[in-house]
Amino acid sequence: MAFTLSDEHEAIRDAVHEFGENEIKPVAEEHDREGKYPEDLRRKAAEYDFVAPSIPLEYGGAGMDKIASTIVTEELWRADPGIGSAIGSAGFGSSMIMEFGDEWMKEEWLPKIADGEIASVSMISEPAHGSNVAGIETVAEKDGDEYVANGNKMWITNGTVADIGVLMAKTSPGEGHKGITAFLVEMDWDGITTDKIDNKLGIRASDLAEVVIDDVRIPEENVIGEVDKGFYQLMEFFAAGRANVAAQAVGAAQGALDAAIEYANQREQFDQKIKEFQAIQHKIAEMATKVEAARSLTYRAATQVEQENQDIAAQYSSMAKLFASEISVEVADEGIQVHGGSGYVTDYPAERYYRDARITKIYEGTSEIQKNIIADQIF
Repeated sequence: MAFTLSDEHEAIRDAVHEFGENEIKPVAEEHDREGKYPEDLRRKAAEYDFVAPSIPLEYGGAGMDKIASTIVTEELWRADPGIGSAIGSAGFGSSMIMEFGDEWMKEEWLPKIADGEIASVSMISEPAHGSNVAGIETVAEKDGDEYVANGNKMWITNGTVADIGVLMAKTSPGEGHKGITAFLVEMDWDGITTDKIDNKLGIRASDLAEVVIDDVRIPEENVIGEVDKGFYQLMEFFAAGRANVAAQAVGAAQGALDAAIEYANQREQFDQKIKEFQAIQHKIAEMATKVEAARSLTYRAATQVEQENQDIAAQYSSMAKLFASEISVEVADEGIQVHGGSGYVTDYPAERYYRDARITKIYEGTSEIQKNIIADQIF
């Protein structure tokens, strides 16, 4: 399947790329070194519709299609995965609100996410339950016209910086995946405490936290969708989420490739630029081929998500996520090799792309989980 991007898509790519070159790259090393969340950049990115770009026009968003959103993610990560992650994740949970939330939720919160005023969070993973969503232990018990939630969430992106969140909790314990409900919560409510996780290998500009839920009272009206249907609601977004991670991986790989090409054009050895050596040329050629192959598969997956071909979208999104994340690490590794000793120090971005790319093989379902999903679709 061939992909010919529209003029609008190409214009979006150019705009995000320019933003990345002018606004993100100059401060990327600082944010990585200090583990600093880029709130100012998030707000600035929102001025260009780069935050939660799929939010519909009627709720203050850009209403971009899946291919356009994929391009935005790719180019943000190309500039810097850490800052790209922080900007791109600011709308976590907004899809659940858009699809299943009551109108008051959409009107109150979606415009604030789209314009960068607030960040949101999706609280699913727990210390003992990462890939196994059905096994979560956070419980929300009905008490009059409220629910009382207790539990512990782990590896939560935007945990300490978000203003609102989507909390997944068991409302019918013992029922497995059939007893999970999604709730809209405000992160400053009594009983919600967060603890930032600082010792990350990569994407250090992105906020990550543990979230403790202790007797948090949630109004009944804050149920998103239907009680005990949260797992099924969540499954509708996994294909889109995995296609998005594939786009992240492609962006990181392209960034690593860009850095390697730039270095090869500058570095001299034996009285010539290292780009003249066939060994370097072959490395760059292989890196570029892998990136383009991953990009094509990612765009195909995004197209299936856009067309709402659920079974096909699930398969291709898992394929794209698996392949793109694997080649992202490979390309970033080769990028360090092109740099030689310079790739092993923070003076150049090569080592940062290497560290940042690694997460794409883990979250939104590990590579091993993706292989299970693909095999299930095949057999």
